[in-house]
Amino acid sequence: MTRPARVIIDLAALRHNYSRVQQLASGSRVVAVVKADAYGHGIVRVARALEDADAFGVACMEEATQLRTAGISQRILLLEGPYSTEELAAVAELNLDIVVHHESQLQMLQQANVQGELTAWLKIDSGMHRLGFDPAEVPAVLDSLQSTPCINNNIIMMTHLATANEPGNEMNQQQLQTFRNAINGYQGECSIANSAATISFSASHGD
Repeated sequence: MTRPARVIIDLAALRHNYSRVQQLASGSRVVAVVKADAYGHGIVRVARALEDADAFGVACMEEATQLRTAGISQRILLLEGPYSTEELAAVAELNLDIVVHHESQLQMLQQANVQGELTAWLKIDSGMHRLGFDPAEVPAVLDSLQSTPCINNNIIMMTHLATANEPGNEMNQQQLQTFRNAINGYQGECSIANSAATISFSASHGD
């Protein structure tokens, strides 16, 4: 016997929350992550509700295709990057940004034959140990990406904080320092803080 259960989402509240994160991250662009069907709340309706979003983050090509088919025109970031060379043509056609977090993806991109240039986000493992390149590998990986014909030079450096929802956890600062050391003065765009980090960092600096 199944229990009757419902999830009710208030789209006005969702828009308010996104607006609040934008305020806290003033001067930065904000990616609304809508992977896993917007965590079960409906990827298309959530994306349409967040019409002011700077970009959307998805886990796979199927989700990106859903958004483009629904007429979503904002940037879409493929958070796990391409799985195969065959996917790259669709990545280019749908005008997606891609995360590069593994050596196999570098090789895939170097062998790719796609129209135009793709925007890559280079993921650094600063301590979460889920996805990403070791910090020591970053200079070589960055050089490799910058010399890959199908990748434009506007590479975005990124990492993921493991304990962002724990403001007092010293690992947050350790990861930030590891990330700073890894990029070593890189002047391009960076992406670090999820919503938990944005809120806690803002609070610690006196919102």
